[in-house]
Amino acid sequence: MRELTWAMALLGLASCAPAVPDSAAGVGFGDYQSYQQQREAQLQAQTIAPPAQVSSETLPGAAGTPLSAIDALPPGARTTEPGAGEADSAEALAADTQAALMAAQNSGEAPLDASPSNPAPEAVNALGISAENDFAAVDAQRSIAEDREFIQENRQRYEQVQPEALPERTSVRPNLAAYALETSHAVGTPLYNRIGLLNAEARYTRNCGKYPSPDMAQSDFLARGGPQRDRLGIDPDGDGFACTWDPAPFRKAARGGN
Repeated sequence: MRELTWAMALLGLASCAPAVPDSAAGVGFGDYQSYQQQREAQLQAQTIAPPAQVSSETLPGAAGTPLSAIDALPPGARTTEPGAGEADSAEALAADTQAALMAAQNSGEAPLDASPSNPAPEAVNALGISAENDFAAVDAQRSIAEDREFIQENRQRYEQVQPEALPERTSVRPNLAAYALETSHAVGTPLYNRIGLLNAEARYTRNCGKYPSPDMAQSDFLARGGPQRDRLGIDPDGDGFACTWDPAPFRKAARGGN
């Protein structure tokens, strides 16, 4: 009796336990290859979106217009009627043409017509160039007798200026040209005694730098008692020429440039 009770209890527990799945039953397909093909088809259908339908409609009045030009226009400036842009261009061209014609009329000169049937413009002689040496040009203007009278009138009007004495100098400044011609020694030849100072070079550089040109330095040097005296130390070698002044250009000019 006890064994029967245990047997009935085991049968009751067995009926309540869940069924163990069969791992060899597969995934509902006859083979794994069929399952893999269907799975790939499902994935492709989810990742690849269908192509969007492109409208074949065109914007009014925008035929042949680049997209960059359309995008550059503000929203309120786009035309909604076909041919509006062409009409505006024609009106603008007509206005520009009318303005150019009015400007030409106001200037007093007629517009230039570059038609091949027009004659070539007349060549005008350059200003300042005389045609008196051209026999053909003179013959077309006047006869031989008239030309003789014209030459005689020119000779009568000819006046030769007589040389006059140069005006006297009113300046009290030394004459550099006269001083240069009075001397004949070369630059750097010591002719005058100079007191050797310890800071002679620095004094020479500082004082010579105050003059805008060597001529101004030499003129001031002579006005202060030079060449015998050198109060500013601008002639340390004693040649009588201050700073970098050179009498050579004056001497060369007096010799006629030789």
